[in-house]
Amino acid sequence: MLRVLVLLLLLVSCGLKAADAKPNFVLIFCDDLGYRDISCFGSPIKTPHIDRLASEGVRFTDFYVSQAVCSASRAALLSGCYSNRVSIRGALGPTARNGINPDEKLIPEVLKERGYATAIFGKWHLGHLRPFLPLQHGFDEYLGLPYSNDMQPENPHGKYPPLPLIDGNDVKENNPDQRNLTTWYTERAVQFIRKNKEKPFFLYVPHSMPHVPLFVSDKHKDKSGQGLYGDVIAEIDWSVGEILKTLKEQGLDEKTLVVFTSDNGPWLVYGDHAGSALPLREGKATTMDGGMRVPCVMRWPGKIPAGTICKELACTMDLLPTFAKLAGGAAPTDRIIDGKDIWPLMSAQPDAKSAHEAFYYYWLDELQAVRSGKWKLHAPHAYLTITEPGKDGIRGKGANRQIGGELFDLENDVGETTDVAAKYPEIVKKLEAYLEAAREDLGDSRTSRKGKNVRPAGKLENDK
Repeated sequence: MLRVLVLLLLLVSCGLKAADAKPNFVLIFCDDLGYRDISCFGSPIKTPHIDRLASEGVRFTDFYVSQAVCSASRAALLSGCYSNRVSIRGALGPTARNGINPDEKLIPEVLKERGYATAIFGKWHLGHLRPFLPLQHGFDEYLGLPYSNDMQPENPHGKYPPLPLIDGNDVKENNPDQRNLTTWYTERAVQFIRKNKEKPFFLYVPHSMPHVPLFVSDKHKDKSGQGLYGDVIAEIDWSVGEILKTLKEQGLDEKTLVVFTSDNGPWLVYGDHAGSALPLREGKATTMDGGMRVPCVMRWPGKIPAGTICKELACTMDLLPTFAKLAGGAAPTDRIIDGKDIWPLMSAQPDAKSAHEAFYYYWLDELQAVRSGKWKLHAPHAYLTITEPGKDGIRGKGANRQIGGELFDLENDVGETTDVAAKYPEIVKKLEAYLEAAREDLGDSRTSRKGKNVRPAGKLENDK
């Protein structure tokens, strides 16, 4: 009997230790933040709190999103899959009848199985109708906009209904004062951390900014010395600082992995109301690296070595399997998950390499490029280049240009300026085979391929 009691006590003790070992996850996701929009990536805008994440953790130089547009990028982030695999492409608008499929298993749902509290404070953009909202997809709390902040009545480029601020499943108010959005999201994030300090939690803060139209609170207006765009970024940095301060105050620093990144590159057509992707080529809505490579820093004191730099390819899809494993669980095994466990890269393990043999660049339904190692091959497609950048929030002008068959060495030519296809025909042939495999798997509208392993989005016919 004594032996049984001792064994039970040991099991209970081990169980408590396992529970205590579950890390918290804080995921901060900006909207249209460019590769060079934070100072640790070369921006003149001062972002000391984000820089602290990099100096106390790891900075990823080759971190990608699934598509260079809002809804698609978020679908990939939360599902761990290419956005084309889950049939969320482009940006869902206020009249859309579709959203993320309820059968998809998102990060919060994976973590709730491990006992996590979950919350999202910010932009959702995976369906605005009730069945598609966050509380129906694994989140315990939600405050934010259901889609982009320009999808409002004042938008000159479309006729939209009132822009709703949603709390839980209900509209809190229409057409909220957007100068307060970053503050409201931050206040709720801080409250959530304090409330859940005794249990593991997943906090997702997808900021509405710096998507146009730009808004900043009075406390940060005209303070950055870098114009309105700089003020907006400085306020996001302040928000990161508030979250870090709260983690420290609650004794959670060494229990928490913080990830900071963006949904795609800058919306360059808006000129001085957009950021910078330099030294990358082009920006949002293109499959040039300026559209799909984003800044990323991660911090977990005692687990991620301070001041490290990772130059291996990784992407937002990798967060679901990585978070699941760190929480003591696993990614879903009953479906294809495209993301990989990148903990070896995050923790700077010796000789750790990218887990992606190939990475695919899609724009909507069209497969436009592939990267393997340092090599990137463009399939024939049109892309938008800016001919006249906007000013003072007014949209500028762009023009379509053609590309196709060009091979770039991203290690030595990060700006995709010099085509080396003629010099490396064997590399071109290898990457063309990857493109063909992707067409078979995920489809390609240019070649009228449907894709054999694509799952449907959720769709409502009549119900709201």
